Amino acid sequence: MEKTMDHVNQEEMVCAGCGVHLQTADKDQIGYIPASALEKEVLTCQRCFKITHYNEITPVEMTDDDFLKILHKIGESKGLVVKIVDMFDFNGSWLKGLPRFVGNNPILLVGNKVDLLPKNINLSRMKNWMQQSAKELGLKPIDVMLCSAAKGIQIPELMEAIDHYRRGENVFVVGATNVGKSTFINRILKNIGLSEDQFVTTSRFPGTTLDLIDIPLEDGKALFDTPGIINRDQMAHYVSEKELKIISPQKPIKSKVFQLNAEQTLFFGGLSRLDFVKGEHQSFVCYMSNLLTIHRTKLEKADDLYQQHLGELLSPPSGASLEHWPQMVKHSFKIPNQATDIVFSGLGWVTLKGSGAIVDAYAPKGVSVSIRRALI
Repeated sequence: MEKTMDHVNQEEMVCAGCGVHLQTADKDQIGYIPASALEKEVLTCQRCFKITHYNEITPVEMTDDDFLKILHKIGESKGLVVKIVDMFDFNGSWLKGLPRFVGNNPILLVGNKVDLLPKNINLSRMKNWMQQSAKELGLKPIDVMLCSAAKGIQIPELMEAIDHYRRGENVFVVGATNVGKSTFINRILKNIGLSEDQFVTTSRFPGTTLDLIDIPLEDGKALFDTPGIINRDQMAHYVSEKELKIISPQKPIKSKVFQLNAEQTLFFGGLSRLDFVKGEHQSFVCYMSNLLTIHRTKLEKADDLYQQHLGELLSPPSGASLEHWPQMVKHSFKIPNQATDIVFSGLGWVTLKGSGAIVDAYAPKGVSVSIRRALI
């Protein structure tokens, strides 16, 4: 007789990869698992199976309210909150208003993906920058740490800190989509000796984890992976899977320096644009994926170039994403008299030395563009 959900213990009816409740009735709904797969010791939904084995993502419908309901569970519990941010996309991966979701629980701020930053970066200066930025954004973390979950950098030290600050309580790992939360948790599981079939599903695509996933700790408490909150202002939500691989760095960023005079323009593929409207001749140092092509032109020719070559010379976007490409929106800035980053959320940033220059930055409607004190 074929095994059905009726014959599976309720505690086992959760996907080990994404945390969603499993079902065998509708293959087009989240949590679907073929009945034949119920014979396996570790149950994984069809979506997680495709992500893991074929790098194929199946879109799912989860509203912001769905995410918030899950986060509210943290505020009703007691434990340490580990907030993960992406050091390549610090602004785009920042969760606004997190303290009101987590109640009185302490927050440990962790900057992930430091392996993607230029190799000559000063990590102590980076940590100080994070502390100051967190304060400006209204967060008072119990501590600030840096790591690379993918490479295992500073993971043992971070595990010691988590064990110290949790004080015998649960641990909740939170963050925006694509910050590497599940990779971070899998690195911890590997360090404590668990097998790969006990790991949570990881993907560069937004929205992989769909519910709380609890991993038991030795003292009877648990480590929880939570769904990533979707920051709609990130570039990742406007490009295809193929294009996301281009703009998401997989290796340390190699800065690209352009010496510009006023009335010159830089195109970052066709995804965004930076016009040097007014100011002294100076360096524009670009920190973006090594796979992204940057094209320089005169400001007077920029509009025509964009209209005639978007999707060709200026790509990504291309293909299907080009058909639905949103309107570009202009953001004007006067650069203060200090080293300043112009940040394109989810794409990278450009550093200017700070001399009162005036720049116009263009990005697709909905993508955030901002300035900050220079990170590097």
